[in-house]
Amino acid sequence: MEKANYQGLVVWQKAMDLTAVIYKLVKKLPKEELFALSDQMRRSAVSIPSNIAEGWDRNTDKEFVRFLTISRGSKAELETQLLICVKVGYLNETDILEAMDLSTEVGKMLNSLINKLKPTDYRLPTTN
Repeated sequence: MEKANYQGLVVWQKAMDLTAVIYKLVKKLPKEELFALSDQMRRSAVSIPSNIAEGWDRNTDKEFVRFLTISRGSKAELETQLLICVKVGYLNETDILEAMDLSTEVGKMLNSLINKLKPTDYRLPTTN
């Protein structure tokens, strides 16, 4: 894969959009969650594009895939935190819809990129 700039990756751009959405959403959480759930949500969201960028600059497909899988894990963590917010009544399903849709889109892009970079015999089935 030709190395240019990670900022040109659509998956990185979408992950940045997701991060911005999360930063807006956590402002709706109660003040007592300022240093708990909201902080963890911001960290999870920031981790997604950050790991894409870091993996890109590692200059090997193997390392890039490793960091893409970390991004995928952070995405799953973030989705869980959003669902926790709904479950405990801090947010409703409408509040998290945009974030969940973006997260799903980022997940599909991550899976596609991982599968493109992995040798054929190591590819995993794509999931959300």
